Order: sequence, then C-alpha cells, then structure tokens
Amino acid sequence: MDMKLELIAVPVSDVDRAKAFYTEQVGFNADHDHRVSDEIRFVQLTPPGSACSIAIGTGLGGVAAPGSAQGLQVVVEDAAAVARELASRGVEVSEVQEFPWGKFVFFQDPDGNGWAVQEMLRQ
Repeated sequence: MDMKLELIAVPVSDVDRAKAFYTEQVGFNADHDHRVSDEIRFVQLTPPGSACSIAIGTGLGGVAAPGSAQGLQVVVEDAAAVARELASRGVEVSEVQEFPWGKFVFFQDPDGNGWAVQEMLRQ
C-alpha cells in the first residue's frame, strides 16, 4: 500500500504576510488561495520540485499556535547556494552546518515556524 504525504499545515498569525514570505522570499509556488467564507481561507504553497505542499489559512480547524511547527525540512542539491539565494531575498538564514548525514541551513518564517534545508551527502 502506497502512502504519499502531500500536505502539511503550518500555523501562521497573518496569512497575507506568510504567503508573501513563502512566495516572494523563499520561492514557493502559490497553488491555491481560496476564501470559502469570511471565516475560512485556504492557501496552498509548494516548494519548487516538491510533491508535498504546505497549507496556511484561517478557519482550517487546527488548534496549533502560530510558530509551533518545527522541523519542517526540504532537501536541495546545494545548501550553500540556497542559503545565499534566501539571504539575497531577505531571509535570515543560519550559516551552513555540517553533520555526518548532510549539510544544513536553518531559517524561520515571520511567526517562528522552523525550517531546515538539507543537502544530502553524496556517496
């Protein structure tokens, strides 16, 4: 039985600010932005090349506090190049950190949701 993870909810306090951060600064694609009603808005954003998206919005039924999503991770070919690109777009990123299982760069969205950018070790 195949199971595919395709959508992760990321709690934010300001949907427009978060959407701008993820699309304009991080480079995610804006797939959907639907206002179902005055209380419900669903925004789906996808990292380039990813099969999994994130969902932000209002009235989506979640109870998680803005900024409480930690350990979100994307995998890239070159962590240093991604760090430079993100920094050039105004994202505050960590220095490249090397571990036995890969190189990492870390950043947070405006609410404090934590992201890791991993460069896999080549074998």
